[in-house]
Amino acid sequence: MLSKEKTMEAIEIMYDMFPEAECELTHQNPFQLLIAVILSAQATDVSVNKATPALFAAYPTPEALANAPIEGIIEKIKTIGLYRNKAKNIKACAAQLLEQFDGKVPETREELITLPGVGRKTANVVMGDAFGEPAIAVDTHVERVSKRLRICKLDASVREVEDTLMRKIPKELWVKTHHTMIFFGRYHCLARSPKCEVCPLLYLCQDGKSRMGKK
Repeated sequence: MLSKEKTMEAIEIMYDMFPEAECELTHQNPFQLLIAVILSAQATDVSVNKATPALFAAYPTPEALANAPIEGIIEKIKTIGLYRNKAKNIKACAAQLLEQFDGKVPETREELITLPGVGRKTANVVMGDAFGEPAIAVDTHVERVSKRLRICKLDASVREVEDTLMRKIPKELWVKTHHTMIFFGRYHCLARSPKCEVCPLLYLCQDGKSRMGKK
């Protein structure tokens, strides 16, 4: 596995490759971000961004969404995968925001994960991007990149990947690193066809060396 020093060496190269990395889910406030992240589970940010403008125009507040007819919500998000279950979750989430948090998005992980449709990954995204709280959300890109570079063990669970990254990366860089690794995985170290032949990280990447037939 890569040492702390080599991990940061790899991360710094990713920073140089994607200096503008940031959350690609369109949102204007913590509530919109929370709903967008819930909708993004097993869906692309592009597909979510196509659906949310109409959703937020129709239901701009927790009150509006909580009181919306489920079929109305479904109509707005039916282009997103798992839309029926997600419609139920975001309606219930909005209702719980009203009932337990005075209509405001809570700022702690412990409170966020009590909301319908919100797991640890979603909570970490909201903490980092809505409130600037240090957090690393491990999505499919972050997990893939971490394992290909051997920053963590190949058989590590999602939580173990998160814990390993938190140990090896300074806390003040967690949010930046999260977004940078997503960009690196989304646009360079792709799942099916990683760009190993032009990757500046190849010298550090055991997986890439194997793909390229190098030791």
